Amino acid sequence: MDTADSYTKIAEEYAKRIFHELENKPKDRELLDQFSDLVREQGPVCDLGCGPGHIARYLDERGVQAFGMDLSVGMCEQARRLSPQIRFQQGDMLATGLEDESLAGVAALYSIIHIPREQVVVALKEINRVLKSGGHLFLSHHIGEQIVHVDELWGVHELSLDFIFFTPNEMAEYLRLAGFEIKARVERPPYAEGVEAQTHRAYFLAQK
Repeated sequence: MDTADSYTKIAEEYAKRIFHELENKPKDRELLDQFSDLVREQGPVCDLGCGPGHIARYLDERGVQAFGMDLSVGMCEQARRLSPQIRFQQGDMLATGLEDESLAGVAALYSIIHIPREQVVVALKEINRVLKSGGHLFLSHHIGEQIVHVDELWGVHELSLDFIFFTPNEMAEYLRLAGFEIKARVERPPYAEGVEAQTHRAYFLAQK
């Protein structure tokens, strides 16, 4: 079972647990608000690796022309159910199929964590390709050097998911290699247990 199939299998439970997570994540809301201010009125914004669509929904509620893309068909179905006013489509962040320079922004929160290290620059170059000149990327990841393999999550079995951790310096270099200028970099400890997995997080705002 690959990443897309695993997320489709867990999509309903994932949506139940994750869709409202921003209510308990004030720093994330603050950073998303700043991103919204940059891209609002500038053109379409893709929530790349959108899962159940809660980031696209948050952006949409702040006047951003947001849509979502996810590798998992099941996740797209959950996203459409929860936010029918927003467009969600199946797609691969390594080859999105979107037109060159068609987006004002891309939000990629914890989607890069399923991309093998040797393909991260490929994914970031694809994001760079679809962004307009001056467009912004808002990206987040878990901090570390390990790869955590998961076969079971929240009582759902027979999964196969690799969660790849990156150091902030490593991600900064990948962004530079993909042609981005880093505008902001934020690190934070985990929120309280029960809000999220207990890992440190990094956020980047980068511009084409």
